[in-house]
Amino acid sequence: MKPIKVGLLGLGTVGTGVVRIVENHQHDLLSQSGSPIEIAKILVQNKNKTRNISVSSDILTENPWDVVENPEIDVIVEVMGGIELSKKLILTALDHGKHIVTANKDLMALHGPEILARAAEKRCDVFYEASVAGGIPIIRTLVEGFTSDRITKIMGIVNGTTNYILTKMSQEGAAYEDVLKEAQQLGYAEADPTSDVEGFDAARKMTILSTLGFRANVALSDVEVRGISKVSKEDIAYGKRLGYEVKLLGIAERQDDAISISVQPTMVKHSHPLASVNGVFNAVYVYGEAVGETMFYGPGAGEMPTATSVVADLVAVVRNLNLGINGRRGFVPYKEKKLKTDEQIVSKNFILLHVEDKAGVLAQITQVFAEYEVSLESVLQHPNRTNSLAEIIVITHDANKAAMTKVLKRFESMDVVQAIKSVYRVEG
Repeated sequence: MKPIKVGLLGLGTVGTGVVRIVENHQHDLLSQSGSPIEIAKILVQNKNKTRNISVSSDILTENPWDVVENPEIDVIVEVMGGIELSKKLILTALDHGKHIVTANKDLMALHGPEILARAAEKRCDVFYEASVAGGIPIIRTLVEGFTSDRITKIMGIVNGTTNYILTKMSQEGAAYEDVLKEAQQLGYAEADPTSDVEGFDAARKMTILSTLGFRANVALSDVEVRGISKVSKEDIAYGKRLGYEVKLLGIAERQDDAISISVQPTMVKHSHPLASVNGVFNAVYVYGEAVGETMFYGPGAGEMPTATSVVADLVAVVRNLNLGINGRRGFVPYKEKKLKTDEQIVSKNFILLHVEDKAGVLAQITQVFAEYEVSLESVLQHPNRTNSLAEIIVITHDANKAAMTKVLKRFESMDVVQAIKSVYRVEG
């Protein structure tokens, strides 16, 4: 039986996992796909580098065109990362009639529509399950599992680094800077952690999930992004006292065909399952009009979990090759994108204020909320332990973003309000 030949772009952590699975699971892959799978060429930066996996030097190359323009190769698996070179190589491979499997979230978030359009033109498959949430099969679930339903909300923890940091801050009462340093030492955070801690990594993943879930062309610029670098251990302690955990959530919502997408630190009720997702694990909630609530949980990164998703996509491509249906199941957004206005974006909110500790201040604060028709779920006031100010903690009922913006602007202009210390969305 003729093997399906694969060109692998990258032999880092994920690439190594892909080679291990393909080599060790040949019998399973053959039975599931209908053909043997052979890794015929691998792009590396340095052929002479010592590696923790044995690979024949004959299949290694430092020239990417040896892979993407090789007439013997049927499928390109891209796990090298980056954007511009990866995009160029993938588009070239598509022009040569090769099918694509990629784990590149940055590429798909920024250039997914162009790549998918080229794939449709060339009748090629492009699968990218591993680009979001590592080993969790969330993309295939959105594309295939929810075809008969209308998704109204996608909410989840899609970045393991920030979840690890917030978990340690919550469990140990540690400061953000100390936990970040520990995460870097353990390899959970990069030397430059900006993409993770400022929410950009999660925003790219939510761009992909929103495009698939809402069947519309969502752009990265449509995502409102706020990271965790300003989250303090005091914020987390206040949340725990009130029954909440702070999590960096990606939240995409649709109502009457208008959508909103955000990434932001969020107070999550202890009773909600997302509050107990700890460490580097990911979890995604999907709400459908018919099915209701569903939750998907698992490792969000790592060699073998991510490689498992890559190889699952590879099997799908090979199965399509044997059935002669490549390029027929590609996802193309077909709905017009309509973004919610600030008046349509609604949530509960947590606000921590430092105010002058004197009679009548609380009444002034609650009057501002009343003026903009924001109703309150709870209000707490007590003296600050470190200075002469008082602390007021307010949790609102559902309020629209436009009204909350006006409330906060009024507080900034009030003499009795010394500082707006914290503002968080509340879920659960």
